[in-house]
Amino acid sequence: MRALLPLLDSRSYRDRILACALFVFATSSVRAEWVEHVEDGIMGTRIVVELWSEDRAQGEEAVQAVLAEMRRVDQAMSTYKPTSEVSLVNDRAAKEPIKISSELFDLLATSIEYSKVTGGAFDITYASVGFMYDFRERVRPDEEQIRSALPGINYRHLILDPKSRTVKFARPGVRIDLGGIGKGHAVDRGIAVLQSRGVEHALVTAGGDSRIIGDRFGNPWVVGIRHPDRKEEVIARIPLEDAALSTSGDYERYFDENGVRYHHIIDPKTGHSASKVRSATIIGPTATRTDGLSKTAFVLGPERAIEIYNKLEDIDAILVTPDGHVLYTKGLEPGEED
Repeated sequence: MRALLPLLDSRSYRDRILACALFVFATSSVRAEWVEHVEDGIMGTRIVVELWSEDRAQGEEAVQAVLAEMRRVDQAMSTYKPTSEVSLVNDRAAKEPIKISSELFDLLATSIEYSKVTGGAFDITYASVGFMYDFRERVRPDEEQIRSALPGINYRHLILDPKSRTVKFARPGVRIDLGGIGKGHAVDRGIAVLQSRGVEHALVTAGGDSRIIGDRFGNPWVVGIRHPDRKEEVIARIPLEDAALSTSGDYERYFDENGVRYHHIIDPKTGHSASKVRSATIIGPTATRTDGLSKTAFVLGPERAIEIYNKLEDIDAILVTPDGHVLYTKGLEPGEED
């Protein structure tokens, strides 16, 4: 990851960054060599691919290759698809070891690593309770259902055997869901497709997860972080080169009931929606890493999460607390105004 530029809250950078932001979001009709595509529906989110290509036809072929790769990841890892590899694991791994692909095995191993780094705040077995929520239909489990299913949540229940490349669940009732890391992985796979084709300047986004390769010919890419309540308002703009960024918020998949917000980020210890921050933005080298680490603050709270992030040399973070305060890791603290 290229060294990050300072967080651009100071007046000395403001005009330049606004100009860069306008340049970033310029349509491909202004510069024909910039090929941009937006598609809804893959992994249940919006996909954006933007790249520089000397030949427009080759650029459009590269975009389609990225989309095809992301569809492949979705088919393999979505719990909404009964034929996916993850669905097969959920159906059978409590009964016997299941041989899985190298891709899934490595992603499960990475998930366990993040569980250890965060003290269990990130845990893909949250799905042992999480599958009972349906945010679109406003369905949530009752306290008895949560109490009954909660013992299934523990990343230590995942038994990986690297020699046989199998996974087994240590007990019945365990389920996994890669929703907290899968989109980041898909973004990284899309970037890998572009790099294999020689693309050196590109952005790939899936919902709140983005990864950038290169710059925009002397200017950084500028990514805006939205306000948790006012989606048209940006609380910070971050200039990036060769980096990934993930933002998680309690405004993504949720419903409100009797003054309580039920959203998709589940606390592994309680089975309830985790609400110790409103949004968390993580910046790092890969989208898999930033996606996986962006849920931590919701469970642990902003101060403890900042401590963890500050210990990780390749990670920076911006957190918005429930009372609206914005916290930064030490590498992104705003400079003084001119």
